[in-house]
Amino acid sequence: MTDFYLASRSPRRQELLKQLGLDFEVLPADIPEEPGPAEAPADYALRMARGKALAAQALAPRPLPVLGADTDVVLDGRILGKPRDRAHALELLAALADREHEVYSAVALAQGARVETRLSVTRVRFGAVSAAAASAYWDSGEPADKAGGYGIQGLGAQFVREIQGSYSGVVGLPLYETVELLGEFGVVAGARA
Repeated sequence: MTDFYLASRSPRRQELLKQLGLDFEVLPADIPEEPGPAEAPADYALRMARGKALAAQALAPRPLPVLGADTDVVLDGRILGKPRDRAHALELLAALADREHEVYSAVALAQGARVETRLSVTRVRFGAVSAAAASAYWDSGEPADKAGGYGIQGLGAQFVREIQGSYSGVVGLPLYETVELLGEFGVVAGARA
């Protein structure tokens, strides 16, 4: 029996939830994803997660909790977004090379009038990224739909020197915070007991 809805088409988020043995249905809701002019990355990630949860809740056939999520790669306070094309992807990888950046991963759970949010911030340090490696990575097809132009759970892991924080948050869904929210809404019990 379904315990909640996931407001995301992301196969990575679905895989992470399945990894925990959770029973959910996918109910994606598309909302405009554009940061405000002076919006801080944390505020943007939380707003997007909340907005996705509420948009999907409006479509939900049953009154179950709805989980929304948003993940953003941030370099020098600027949200990088997904690559528009090959040139932009190579530009993103060059900017991340030999640098540290942050990944803001927010989750929101909505049920009725109640909406709760959580935020995970992970520091990721890239090593060197040669032009040839970046080009081969783009040709693999993997980075086309990824925030910041890379996926840590796939071939993009080759560029990651170290992380401090939530690995699952960088993949796209911080599991610790997600389980915490699901527990508060009574969806999961004793997950950490």
